[in-house]
This record gives sequence, structure tokens and C-alpha cells, in this order.
Amino acid sequence: MLAHHTLSILGIIMALVLGESGTEVNAVLFGSEITNPLLQMRWFLRETGHYHSFTGDVVDFLFAALFTGVRIGVGAHLLFCEMVSPKPKWFVKVGGVAMYAVSWCFMVSIWRFAWRKSSKKYHTWRSRRSEERQVKHNGLLKTH
Repeated sequence: MLAHHTLSILGIIMALVLGESGTEVNAVLFGSEITNPLLQMRWFLRETGHYHSFTGDVVDFLFAALFTGVRIGVGAHLLFCEMVSPKPKWFVKVGGVAMYAVSWCFMVSIWRFAWRKSSKKYHTWRSRRSEERQVKHNGLLKTH
């Protein structure tokens, strides 16, 4: 997170000092911050005790989907355009690659979290389903 914010600040300063590449910096910042409302919603749901609900699951899904689509998908296209364009200076291109690399680090972390959460929910669902079948089969809940 520190790398993301440091690169963002340096990008803004660079665009202001040089008077160019403002479009690239703004596009990166917009793409970086578009998921922030969902991230904040997750925090509010946690603080109010509503995170472990259907709403929390929807917010997590939308966050992961938006992050993947915008920061990884659209970001790849924008990075490609920046890299093939002769106009941006070399250090602007290096900054773009650095921001994209940070996005991939976040992406790996997000998908690891999503996998763990989904696996846990799936195992809980399978366990409940198995117990329900046992009760339906013999009328008794098997205890150990």
C-alpha cells in the first residue's frame, strides 16, 4: 500500500513539474481509486458487524471483479499504449510498469483471500448439507 501511494504521489509531482503525462497519471489514479468505495464499504460492514452476510459477499465479489477488470484488464491495455507510444519519457514508462506491478501484487493477495473465503464457505455448506441428509435419512442427528 505504501508503494502504491508513494508512486501515485511521485507521478502527480512529475506531471506537475514536467507539465506533461497528466493524462496517463490521471488514468492510473482513476483506475487505482475506482475500487476504493467498495474497500471502504467492506470496512463499514466489518465495523457494524454486517460483513459476514450476503451483503459482505456481494461487496467482496464486486471488489475483486472491479479490481481485476479495471486495474489488471484495462490497466494492461493502458500500459501497452503507453509503452508503444514515443511521447512519454522513459521514467514515465518505468512508473507505469511499477504501478502495474503493484496492482499485480494486490491482485495476488486479493485472489488468495477470495479463494480462502470461498473454500471456507464451500466446506461449511457441504458440512451442513451432509448433516441435513443424515437427519432426513434416520431422523436423528449423529453426534460424536
